[in-house]
Amino acid sequence: MGSLLTKEEIKRILQSRFKHDECTRLNEIPKPSSLKDIHKASKRIVRAIREHERIAIVGDYDVDGVISSVILSQFFDDVGVDYTLIIPNRFTDGYGLNPEIVAKLDVQVIITVDNGISAVEAARICKEQGIDLIITDHHNVPEVLPEAYAIVNPKQEDCSFPHCEICGAQVAWYLVAALKEEMGIEYDLSSFLDLLCIAIMADMMELLGMNRVMVKKGILELNRSKRPAFEAIRQYYGKRTFESDDISFLIAPLINSSGRMEDAMFSYAFIKASNVEEALKRLDYIVSLNEARKEEERLLFEATLPYVNENENIIVVWGEEWHEGIVGIVASRLSKRFKKPAIVFSIKDEKAKGSARGVGGVNILELIRAQEKFLIGYGGHKGAAGVSIEVHHLPHFKEKLVEAARILSQEELEADNDLLGEISADQIDFELLEILEQQEPYGQKNPKPSFLLRNISVKVDRFIGKEGQHLKLILQEGTNALEALFFNYDVKARQGDKIDILFTLSRNDYRGLVTPQLMIKQIIKKH
Repeated sequence: MGSLLTKEEIKRILQSRFKHDECTRLNEIPKPSSLKDIHKASKRIVRAIREHERIAIVGDYDVDGVISSVILSQFFDDVGVDYTLIIPNRFTDGYGLNPEIVAKLDVQVIITVDNGISAVEAARICKEQGIDLIITDHHNVPEVLPEAYAIVNPKQEDCSFPHCEICGAQVAWYLVAALKEEMGIEYDLSSFLDLLCIAIMADMMELLGMNRVMVKKGILELNRSKRPAFEAIRQYYGKRTFESDDISFLIAPLINSSGRMEDAMFSYAFIKASNVEEALKRLDYIVSLNEARKEEERLLFEATLPYVNENENIIVVWGEEWHEGIVGIVASRLSKRFKKPAIVFSIKDEKAKGSARGVGGVNILELIRAQEKFLIGYGGHKGAAGVSIEVHHLPHFKEKLVEAARILSQEELEADNDLLGEISADQIDFELLEILEQQEPYGQKNPKPSFLLRNISVKVDRFIGKEGQHLKLILQEGTNALEALFFNYDVKARQGDKIDILFTLSRNDYRGLVTPQLMIKQIIKKH
């Protein structure tokens, strides 16, 4: 057992995460010109604007895609440009720019945001029809690139942009910056920071360097934002201020829910609402979609449980007509609950569409890539991926993955990259809370720190939540009493138990009295 952490050590460890950051202020972020093809793209779009050519924007149905669409379309609105906007529907169109969407558009220029880097077939059709296709994206670059007029994606090998881990909305924002320069007009680019911080966090980008700077500044702007959509969320949920957790657990899931359940255009229209009354009306509908999403998620999660085999190191499950918009969240819940990677497929018309989530140090994309020959398509990154396959290949695909996962060690599966170390109860106070809050926002590459607390006594236990699925505890060591919450608990702790817990710390602001609250991730053992 190592020594116990002090507050000073905690502060030092957390600050050391940013020691290599070249970018610590907004005026240090890279210039648009460092993005390959951005001038070619902006020149072509400005020519289209001046010659009144028809322009279309094609977005994506997740938070990043919706916000990318808002950023570019808002700029066009502000400078008086006509355009058509399409956000593909997950259920009827599938992901990204495809030949069917091109066929619907009667335009001379198509601009993709947050998608397009793998749209080889659609690009070919654009070329045949004399449509200039401008792709702006941030996803991994495939071996075969689409033949487009211009491709703006920092992940291209010959792109000199220094931070390749930026989201689609940031790429769209850079395009706006280049357009502003090309047109020689004044335009306040910082007016989009309130939206950018949501896209960066929702798309799980690394919160280092420019991303960290933009999110920190973006949260300040979000709290000052006059956008009716954010005013509506404040009113609806009685929020005075938004913190980074509000983005992760409230704002992003709301924006995501319409694309998951029905159509992302509802969220697009909500963010662009022109007054609070309209925004509240739209929010009301989105909240109902989000509630439906939670219910679907609960039912689907329960439906997957009988298929989980405790002896295998990976979960691969499927079902007829399982809700396609929810499989990703359910995969995420399964991987957290069982501490192993999970893939959940929805079957429809002999095809299975799946969502995969990694865990600990496991690279889920590599596991999937190794079975490429069975697949129709796949993509994503280390922690999360999408995959599609013909139904008759599923059993064999599962067998191969279970075999490949056999060699995964417990260390790999349980690598809690966020565990800082062990702490004693007397270190958990308001001062520690402040140290932790100074290092926000937390996310990829700056994970919210977890701590280990051993042998602490349970003084009070209560079950809370509609179905009593959460646990509220008062823990005590000597004179220190601490309040703890364990959401969707899998181990019960009762009064009189002594337990070891893995937890993170959050702020409990009750009627102006701020106390640290332990959020239990795991009850490791009972004594």
